This record gives sequence, structure tokens and C-alpha cells, in this order.
Amino acid sequence: MWTNKQRGIRLSQQELLCKNSCGYYGNPAWQGFCSKCWRDRVRPAEAHQHGTRASSDGTPPTFSKFEEKKNMEKGRRINTMRRLFWGSPSPPKAEPSDSQMSVLKAFQKLEPGDFTGFLKTLRSPSSQRLQSRCTAFLNTMEAYHDLPVQKQSDLVQDFYQSFAEYFSRFSEAELAQTMEHVEKLIMTRLHKWVFCHDSCDDEQKDLTLQRRIRSLNWVTPQMLGVPFPDVQSAVTGDPFLPAITAIIEMDAKRAPQDKLVCVSKCSQHVFEALSTSNSEPANADDFLSALVYVVLKANPPRLHSNMQYVIRFGLPHSLMAGESGYYFTNLSCAVAFIEKLDGPSLNLSPEEFEGYMRRRRAPESGGGRRDPAGETRHLLDELSARQERLDRGVDDLNTQLRMWVQAVHTQIDRATSQLAVAQEELTELSSSSSSSPSSASDSAVGEQLVLTDRFVGAADSDC
Repeated sequence: MWTNKQRGIRLSQQELLCKNSCGYYGNPAWQGFCSKCWRDRVRPAEAHQHGTRASSDGTPPTFSKFEEKKNMEKGRRINTMRRLFWGSPSPPKAEPSDSQMSVLKAFQKLEPGDFTGFLKTLRSPSSQRLQSRCTAFLNTMEAYHDLPVQKQSDLVQDFYQSFAEYFSRFSEAELAQTMEHVEKLIMTRLHKWVFCHDSCDDEQKDLTLQRRIRSLNWVTPQMLGVPFPDVQSAVTGDPFLPAITAIIEMDAKRAPQDKLVCVSKCSQHVFEALSTSNSEPANADDFLSALVYVVLKANPPRLHSNMQYVIRFGLPHSLMAGESGYYFTNLSCAVAFIEKLDGPSLNLSPEEFEGYMRRRRAPESGGGRRDPAGETRHLLDELSARQERLDRGVDDLNTQLRMWVQAVHTQIDRATSQLAVAQEELTELSSSSSSSPSSASDSAVGEQLVLTDRFVGAADSDC
């Protein structure tokens, strides 16, 4: 019964999209809606809840007037906030002046990802107004850091929207690039005030999710239907290790966009591992199953808080569309799958699943991957063989070194003896050369005297 079921996680592309059929990606944190549809759905419900609170709680009718006055004061505060940023209740709609056009052109010339250039442009005298607005908003958020995290999220999203209207003449790509820089500037400063806020239960959910993932460390790739190589080399090891490292690095980033970059890197490494592990192209089901396996093996720190931080304070276009939105939606689905993981999801009976959870059973080694103990023994055997080869090489090298030293000494002795013989021969030659010139001169003088005597005698006879 249980073995006939198809393993793996099956999630269609339609299930990743918003329930409102707006074409953007949804998210389990927003009950399947995108961020825009979720806000449009929640805010009227909250307003209706405040309006009906008087009748449901049995309070006097005058309380509704108090609520109406409170809402008016809230709207006045929003207009004051906009007036603080823009100098008027709404951003200017008139034609931009020459100074504004120069500022816009300076931001348009920035390269993608050039955050340092963005800061230099923002600090220039021509961008003083934009810099003042950012500074005023940051100071306001730090002064009211005790606000509930949802209200902080609303303020940040409203600031994104109002700031983006200043660059309404930009193309979609240029506007997205500029707003990513703005998000990094704002949220790097506000990270310590809004991340894992005291007004929410993110910390408790982090611990719950961490314990849940730790209790599922026995899950194998075969149970999830993940294509895994039959043989692993000692050098590469787990092909999903780069993806595990990338998802763990997400907690070290501050800006939501940087955290999304870590998610994108993790997903790209997952696709690379799937392409090397399987001859067929990776599909969406294989990717989601592999992403679940990566999350189970990585157990990223503060995963719930990081995801909620991106959802609350990230740019809407980064989560609703594009590559980053697709990867983040799959990560949210993977976390939701882990939270609801049961026996049928892994093609196990309830008894088998309970046995694994209580550590009464252990997954069988076989199929596409060795068990950890067998893999460790394999690595130890290979290391022992390498050590033996290294020892033999060291012995051979010592023997060759001793033979070489002996040969060198022999050559030195031979050269020394030859040098001594050569020195003796040179001494003999020098002594013989010093005595030979005197004898030669004596013989020459004798011969000259004999010749002279003969000549003199001959002359006398002739005469």
C-alpha cells in the first residue's frame, strides 16, 4: 500500500501563484496571497473590525465616534509623515526642475549593485533633499522602535512607495535598481530595531522550527525523491553542500535584498547539484524536494525570523515576481512542508514514521546513497591506504637520500685524491722547469767556445 505511492513533493506552478489570480507569486505567510492582495485584504478587515467593535463588545455608541476620531488622527499623522518627507501631503506631480533632472540622471548612471556609488550620489549637494528625507525617516523609526512590528512594516512599505514616486520617470529596471539601494540603506540601519521584534513571537517559532528540523535529521534523499548520485567521491562529498552553505549565510546579512541573494544562490546550487546527479533536466518537483533536503540538512539559524523579516520589510517587487520571488516562494513552501511533514509525505506508514521519530528505527543504507557509518568507514579506509602509500614513499625517499649522500661522498673522495695527485705533478713540473734553463745556458756557452777555437785555428793555418 505504502510502497506503491509516488515519492517526492508535487507542487504545480499554479499553486505558487496568488490565490487572487493577479499573476504574482503568493506566500504561505500571506495565506497564499501576494503582498499587495494580502494588504488589500487585511486592511479593510481591520477597519471593519474596529467599526464593529462597539456593537460586539457592548460599549456605548459614543465609542464609535472615538474610533472615528482615532482614524482621523492616524490619517493626519500619515499626512504629517508625508509632509515631513516631501514637503506636501503627496509627492510633487509638477515637471521636475533642472536640479531634479540632474539628480535623476546621476542615479540613472549607476551600475547595478553599485551601492557605494549610490551613497556618493545621495550625499552630493544636489541630492541633499533626498538624503534629508532618508535621515528623517530613520530617526523617526528609531525614536518609535517600540511600535508593533506590523506597524513598523507598514511605515517602511509606505516610505518605499512614497520614495519610488520621486523616480516615477525611471524605467521599471532602473526603478527596481534604485529602490534596492534605498532598501539596503534603510534596513541596514533599522535591522537591530525591527529584526525579531519583541512584539511578535518570532523567537519562539524559530526554536520550534529548529527542534522540528532536528527531529527530522533521519530523512534521506530517497524518502524525498531527490535524485542523488550513486557514488560520491571523497573530494566532492555531498553535492548539495554549496547550497547548504549559502542558506546558512542568510542569517549574517542585514538587508532583505542580501538575504534574497543568499536564497537565490542556494537555489542555483541546488539546480547545479541536480544537473550533476541526474542525466535528465531538473524539474520543479525535483527542485522543491531538493530544497526541502537542503533545509533539513542545514537547519539554518533563525530561519523563521529571517523569512518574516524579508516579508515585512523587503521590496514588494522582489517577492511578487522575478527569479528571487520564485525562489523565496519555494523556500516558504519547503518550510511549510517540513512543518506538516508526516508519514504519507515520505511514503511511510504511520508506524514507520513514528518509529523514525522516536529513534526506534534507522533508515536503511542502500539505493542511491551510503549510510553515514558506511561512508565514514569508506573514508577511513581510503585515508589509511593513503597513509600507507605515504609511508612507503617516505621510506623510498630516505633510501634514495642515503644512496645519494654516499655517492656524493665517494665523488668527493675521488676528487680529493685526484686533486692531490695533480698537485704533486705540478710540484714536480715546477722543480724540473726551474733547473733546466741553467744547464742549457752552460752547454750553449761551451759550444760557443769550441766554435770560437775552431775558427781561430783555421785562420792561423791559412795564414
